This record gives sequence, structure tokens and C-alpha cells, in this order.
Amino acid sequence: MIWYNGIPSLAQLNEMTTGTLSAHLNMKFTDVGEDYLSASMPVNPTTHQPMGLLHGGASAALAETVGSVAGWLCINKEKQDCVGIELNCNHIKGKREGLVTATARPLHIGASTQVWDIKLTDENNKLICVGRLTVAVIKKVQL
Repeated sequence: MIWYNGIPSLAQLNEMTTGTLSAHLNMKFTDVGEDYLSASMPVNPTTHQPMGLLHGGASAALAETVGSVAGWLCINKEKQDCVGIELNCNHIKGKREGLVTATARPLHIGASTQVWDIKLTDENNKLICVGRLTVAVIKKVQL
């Protein structure tokens, strides 16, 4: 298992998004396993671009959210933080309504960097977007 403190509670993960972009876009963590984390987001006018399709930025926000939280779950939060340093998204298929689900799986979990593969799929498991997120693992800054 990759999680530093064991498999996290979906309720706790969803609660920590209160007041964030994730909450504004109605993202919800939906599944967690020994080596993956998933979250879903509705495709509706809130997440559309002007032509009525899922906005690439909304897809990227979902990908970065699930990847960043997955990375954060792999570190000692008392001593370390994770910060995104690069996100790449390839938009494969358009979507006008329904739900997209992002699933993050690690490609690399190292002492100073992590790389996450994130696939966004629709309700029929059709690929909508593929993302790769690189995060830096840094020493926790004491405030």
C-alpha cells in the first residue's frame, strides 16, 4: 500500500475540500484503493466552456486535485508538504453532460518528487482526458 497512514476515509477527504475550488466545481472523492484515488465532477454549465463542452481547465483542475491529494496522502504530513510543479493534460474526447471520474495512480513515488498518471473517464468508462502530474516533496514550512 502506498498511503503513509493507511487507506484514508472518503468522508475526511471530501470534508477537507470545503471552501476550495474543488467544492466550487462540486468534485467528490469517490473511491480509494491500495494504490489509487478517484474523484468525480459533474459536467454541466459550471464546468462548460462557451461551446457547451467540458472545459479543459475544469478537467485539469480535477486531475490536479486528485493527483495532489494522492501525493499528499503518501507523505509524512508532520514533516513534509507536496506542491505541484507540472501538469500536462491531453483532452481525448468532448463531453457535454453527465459525470467525469479521475483516477490517479503513481508512476513514481520518490523522496523528493512524485509523478502521477491520471485518467478521466465518463460513465461508460470512455477515456475523456489523460493527465500527468509531477509534485515536489518539500520540507514542511513551519508558520
